[in-house]
Amino acid sequence: MDGYNILNHWNFFKELLHSDLEEARRTLMDVLAEYSHFSGISIILVFDGYLVKKSPGSEFYYKGIRVVYTRELETADHYIEKELSEIGRHRNVRVATSDNMEQQMILAKGGKRVSARELEFEILRGKEGIRRKSKELKEDSPKLTTLDENTIEQLKKLKKKL
Repeated sequence: MDGYNILNHWNFFKELLHSDLEEARRTLMDVLAEYSHFSGISIILVFDGYLVKKSPGSEFYYKGIRVVYTRELETADHYIEKELSEIGRHRNVRVATSDNMEQQMILAKGGKRVSARELEFEILRGKEGIRRKSKELKEDSPKLTTLDENTIEQLKKLKKKL
């Protein structure tokens, strides 16, 4: 997933992106980690380090997702293309980006593309499904009730007999 592309296309991040970039990235990582957990989808989130002077790049795991900051002069698109070439031969790969040129390359290499907005709606639908399921489970669970005095006395007598 192209991190900055997603941040720039999701309405949720519009204000946060301009006020606190680090917090926007961390929030996106949290959202995608949760999505990965409930969907079972492995996620690689790539942030472009192309213009970061002398950046060696970095890669780490955050709550189960792989996060990559590319090195200086390497775009997120280039990194994604390399990964698609390597893992796309062995697995189905979906790439989330709204970059039209990148989407064409993904399709040409046999990957599947999803726009940033489509991913946002997919995640929101998933969260709503979890909320609905959670509510159903709460409604279906047996209700605990308080015991009246008579029932308590009967239980005490039964206990003495045992």
